[in-house]
Amino acid sequence: MIIIPARIGSSRFPSKVLADILGTPMVIRTAQAVAGLDPVVIATDSREVVELAESYGIRAVMTSESHQSGTDRIYEAASILGLPDDEIILNVQADEPFIEEEVVERVYALTKASAGNPEILASSAYKIVSNPEADDPNLVKVVTDDEGMALYFSRAKIPYPRDHHFDAYKGHLGLYGYTMASLRTYCSLEPSALEQIEKLEQLRILANGYRIAMTEVETESFGIDTPEDLQKVLRKHML
Repeated sequence: MIIIPARIGSSRFPSKVLADILGTPMVIRTAQAVAGLDPVVIATDSREVVELAESYGIRAVMTSESHQSGTDRIYEAASILGLPDDEIILNVQADEPFIEEEVVERVYALTKASAGNPEILASSAYKIVSNPEADDPNLVKVVTDDEGMALYFSRAKIPYPRDHHFDAYKGHLGLYGYTMASLRTYCSLEPSALEQIEKLEQLRILANGYRIAMTEVETESFGIDTPEDLQKVLRKHML
């Protein structure tokens, strides 16, 4: 099951999930990009988004306006849908309208392989980005251990290259894989101080002693966080 959280409010880009992407609303284009992989559901706090999704033949579920994270929102949707504990749930961000199927498939495979390990609550992905790209605080960076497990995520440039130039940062993608059981565990955890400081919900997992399995992917997609991001991605895909 693929669940796309689509909150209508956004401090940096109000109603961005409805932004026009080459003639199609952003959240719809994202849903269409992954619809060939698994059933897709949009989890939203907006009746307008529900009606829009239905007009495109896409299922949508109304969720609470009070959720602090997209993960909490998809858990409510998964609960409404009555998904079993072993169901693999992919959280695809609504602002990834150009996400490639093979990237989602990689995270699905990693989630399935990790499902029997109670220490691993989620799986995700990163791409290699350059030194200048890593300067952008909207592009979250991740550092991993030798087994491919996330050590930390930050908006800052990590790791810090003290003695030499470094040009292989790991840019995190807004894509997560859970089982229903691990998603329930995540949502039972209290938000952490690190999560609140960085405004990165995945830090709740690490702060509570659990692990996130990571996989490297090649992708041209990136999350659209601001109107400037939107113009950048539209220029690229209109060339």
